Amino acid sequence: MNRILVFDMDGVLVDVGESYRETIQRTVEHFTGRRVTRETIQEWKNRGGWNDDWALSTAMIRTEGVEVDSAAVVDYFKRLFLGGDGQPGLILRERWVAREGLFERLGRGYRLAVFTGRPRKEAELTLNRFAAGLRFDPIVGSDAVANHKPAPDGLLHIAALCPGSSLWYVGDTVDDARCARAAGVPFIGIASPSNPRRAELVGLFEAENSIAVLEDINQLESGLP
Repeated sequence: MNRILVFDMDGVLVDVGESYRETIQRTVEHFTGRRVTRETIQEWKNRGGWNDDWALSTAMIRTEGVEVDSAAVVDYFKRLFLGGDGQPGLILRERWVAREGLFERLGRGYRLAVFTGRPRKEAELTLNRFAAGLRFDPIVGSDAVANHKPAPDGLLHIAALCPGSSLWYVGDTVDDARCARAAGVPFIGIASPSNPRRAELVGLFEAENSIAVLEDINQLESGLP
């Protein structure tokens, strides 16, 4: 199949409000004593360059005047997210977004793939939990690319694995949109109505020439050629 629909994961395939976003909040609070808001997190995301939640957490902590080793931040973040010390990880709070049958219908016209800012193993944990019967191939994580979003490395890697194919990328951040533009790939933006800075995000997607902006992936069939 020479048409490939590539999905980001966080905020696209799964709702991460109570997993990744909550982990950012708890991590920053642990090191600073201050709980940042979801709107503040989205404000940082909309600036671009903060696709890596480990780096974002570290930067937000340092902005509060706390000098911290980035490795300590990553370690604490991962224990919260994946679980440890007998506590379940916040990854278990994730919610699968797609309604029943969506990917089976999309799979009739497109090969399905994933390019995510997560390490591949973390991506597979969630895919195996919610979508074990679906085939996403290839799955490209942050550990497979030299340069992270908004660099186009992940999309270019998929294109190289599938020569002659046309790609579309579905994402929920301006870094996703800029990654797609840099790779020469059409982009479809996801801007949830619950996003605290949705109007700003929609404007950023439009500025990046997104071919469609949807509320979630269940509207995707209307936004594809």
